[in-house]
Amino acid sequence: MRHRHGYRKLGRTSSHRAALLKNLSIALIEHGKIETTVEKAKELRSFVEKLITVAGKGDANAHKAVFAALQNKEATKKLVNEVAPTYVERNGGYTRITRTRIRRGDATTMAFIELV
Repeated sequence: MRHRHGYRKLGRTSSHRAALLKNLSIALIEHGKIETTVEKAKELRSFVEKLITVAGKGDANAHKAVFAALQNKEATKKLVNEVAPTYVERNGGYTRITRTRIRRGDATTMAFIELV
């Protein structure tokens, strides 16, 4: 049973899971909206919202913290300079998950995750 367990394993090792979340968050920051499975979207939501909260300060330490998580200069620059300042007055809830379809190959529920 997974009662009160802190995160979803997504069927991956910890390093694979970290790389997956990093790549999904880079894609979300660059495009604003991506389609993925519901489970990945729910896990990505907490990862990205914490990054946006940190990036909202906009100082050098925010740049360092976001770059340490993303390892991508363009995504870091866009997040700190463009995306995060739009959410400064908002207390969380920066993303929206909308279920879209059932994937034909494995009948997994797909969803859009987008920045509000």
